[in-house]
Amino acid sequence: MSEVKETPVVKVEEAKGSLAQSAKSFLSGGFGGMAAVLVGQPFDLVKVRLQTTEGVYSGTMDCFKQIIKKDGVLGLYRGMSAPLASITPIFAVSFFSYDLGKKMVLAARSDKTERPLTLGEVTFAGAFSAVPTTMFMSPSERVKVVLQTSGDRFKGPVDVLKHLYQEGGLKSIFRGTGATLLRDSPGSAAYFVAYELIKKSLTPAGAAPDQLSLGSVVFAGGMAGVAMWSIAIPPDVIKSRLQSAPAGTYSGMLDCLQKTVRTDGTKALFRGLGPAILRAFPANAATFVGVEYSLKAMNALF
Repeated sequence: MSEVKETPVVKVEEAKGSLAQSAKSFLSGGFGGMAAVLVGQPFDLVKVRLQTTEGVYSGTMDCFKQIIKKDGVLGLYRGMSAPLASITPIFAVSFFSYDLGKKMVLAARSDKTERPLTLGEVTFAGAFSAVPTTMFMSPSERVKVVLQTSGDRFKGPVDVLKHLYQEGGLKSIFRGTGATLLRDSPGSAAYFVAYELIKKSLTPAGAAPDQLSLGSVVFAGGMAGVAMWSIAIPPDVIKSRLQSAPAGTYSGMLDCLQKTVRTDGTKALFRGLGPAILRAFPANAATFVGVEYSLKAMNALF
């Protein structure tokens, strides 16, 4: 692959072929995932409730108020056990896969140089990161959405998994995989491109990107999350509806899309945008703080 001269370039950490570097990418992604869940869970719960109900809530703040009134503040963390247990390895896989994607585009270059990646190459690496991640993300999202929309019907994630398997086997557990990939592949491309571009713009002349201040990492990570969710909501609505509906409600993504638009109009495809954007900045700022600072700690150790 040859570099297109007109394409702007962004500096990214040089992709190293060592096992240690891959392990660091994996572990730092895990730390970032834990931080994201702890900060973002209340907003995610509200987003899913808005996406999967009709006429129950007047808006984002009303949803927050009703949940707290009924279940208390801890009710905002309903269903958190599933993402906390799964998002840690999922984010680990995501950042590992992004690192792998960068190595792939470097290996594909005809001149085999290690110049900074082009914007197109970063886009590919970001989009590619969603492919292996989706295989872990989809069943996790399925369990989380069921827990968030079923009240007290289930005791926890394991109980949900048993129910889903009895209902339809692995097919039921992995329902919504296509919609998850449709959401996360372009979303992850936007995510990593935005982070790298903002990170580059905030790096002082002559300084290394990994020496950015905490405030700069927070801003770059938060805006990366906003960039992702600005384009990811329509497929996320379809995913949430597919994963929360009783078996047989929809025959697939296209059927879900058609029924959603026919019943609720195109505005339904953007339901949950408010809490998603509200969540995007703090949750992803926390993600990249966890990633960058755990990476620094590991680099200092080995």
